[in-house]
Amino acid sequence: MIRRFGTLLGLIAIIATFSVLRPDTFMTVPNWLNITQQVSILAVVAFASTIVMVTGAFDLSVGTMASLAGMIAAAAMQADLGIPLALALALTAAAVGGAFNGFLVAYLRIVPFVATLGTLTMFGGFALLVSDGSTIYGRAIPAAFGGFGRGGIPLGTIDGRAVLLPNLTLVAAGVLIVTWLLLEHTGYGRRLYAIGGNRVAARLAGVRTRLALLGAFVASGVGAGIGGLMLASRLASANPTQGDGLMLNAIAAVFLGVTLSQEGEPRVLGTLVGVTILGVLANGLTQLQIDTYVQQVLTGVIVVGAVAVGSLRRREA
Repeated sequence: MIRRFGTLLGLIAIIATFSVLRPDTFMTVPNWLNITQQVSILAVVAFASTIVMVTGAFDLSVGTMASLAGMIAAAAMQADLGIPLALALALTAAAVGGAFNGFLVAYLRIVPFVATLGTLTMFGGFALLVSDGSTIYGRAIPAAFGGFGRGGIPLGTIDGRAVLLPNLTLVAAGVLIVTWLLLEHTGYGRRLYAIGGNRVAARLAGVRTRLALLGAFVASGVGAGIGGLMLASRLASANPTQGDGLMLNAIAAVFLGVTLSQEGEPRVLGTLVGVTILGVLANGLTQLQIDTYVQQVLTGVIVVGAVAVGSLRRREA
């Protein structure tokens, strides 16, 4: 039981520890709403990454794709194309980028790690080209776009201060529901899990593995694009490298969630637990004024430990 639910128990232990060390600030409604907003962007990218990792593949380009989507949207808004068209252009580019990844992996049979490592650099280069290496901010970003990322639905007041349910949290919740339904309650999701279990057997069983893989990478690209738009909205600016750090944390969140699956497979609800662990850990350590470098070390230790436990459990099974 400990090996099966060790990650979840670890999350509970982390919450309990910070609750004791920072009782006045950690276990409060505003702080938890703040945590949901802080992890919302990572959550969307991690949910999208889960779709690809279900098939046994990786998408290392999600971070630079997020940067590229944000830059395209910002550049379009700077050119007075309007918010709707800017968002459509950014998500279209993200879908095309995901399809390109899928083509490399599914049809050219390039190893996913190598293929997406190459497109990681490619998409990052495109982001620099779109902006000429500069940051787009200020009047170039419409107030409505920037306000969405920092706004929310009023929930009332606490100690005279307004409490909002962040808009970005609602977006992440919507992506969570859609991803969960896709993977757990559709024939397409079952085909993706079949590919991850044994691609050859899935093909012999009639699964169109190449097309399914292509679709998984398109979904990953679109998810990364949504995350990039959320990040640009929250910052009210777009930088060609601002999403680059999302990839490693997204993969870490998926791996943390894998330990909760009896079959050792990525599950979107497990990814949610992984994202929550990373968010709670960062928030609590920040409240304790722990250096960010130490935070990275602790996060790495937790990820390695969780993956090691999952590996031991699968070996015994």
